[in-house]
Amino acid sequence: MSTDTPNSGAQPAKKGLVRRLYDWILSWAESRWASTAIFLFAMVESIFFPIPPDVLLMALCIGMPRKSFRYALLCTVGSVVGAMVGFGLGAFAWELVDSWFIPSIFSQAAFDNVANLYAEWNFWLVFTAGFTPIPYKLITISAGVCLGLGEFGIFVLASLISRGLRFFLVAGLIWKFGAPIKRFIDKYFNLCAIAFTVLLIGGFVLIKYAL
Repeated sequence: MSTDTPNSGAQPAKKGLVRRLYDWILSWAESRWASTAIFLFAMVESIFFPIPPDVLLMALCIGMPRKSFRYALLCTVGSVVGAMVGFGLGAFAWELVDSWFIPSIFSQAAFDNVANLYAEWNFWLVFTAGFTPIPYKLITISAGVCLGLGEFGIFVLASLISRGLRFFLVAGLIWKFGAPIKRFIDKYFNLCAIAFTVLLIGGFVLIKYAL
């Protein structure tokens, strides 16, 4: 009598592209090139890559807690370098690359909405995208299109502060609490980041308009 189940011999479900990218990124945590990988992934994520570098950052910090802040620094520097490249593409080569970014990376509507926000929010727009789940690549490219070169320094400062806060906070939580905090970060970090940013910007808006 056969003991085969209805699913015996069935092929496992094929993973989607994003999930395969996610698994591929995690595989670098075991590589001797992990430090280079976290820098490069953070850099390209600021320009076009769909998976945030936090994925690899968390895996590296859990595997090597004493190097958590080193990985956070590499992630921050890589992300800011990528942001500067994105700004440069927007400022100097937008007419050559716009057809590739739209709609492959972000929609025309999203780009137009962000462009309209720069006139008033500038620093805070970049900061918010750098710290929260808002697609950072959309902000880096559009900043180059919408802002003058005279505002490049403000752009870099906002990127450095926001990206540094995000990545060092993730590394610090894992360094302090270890692997168990990963579940909290996966589930609640983005929500907490949004709430923090809303409160921070809301405070400045209150000072500006109500006092």
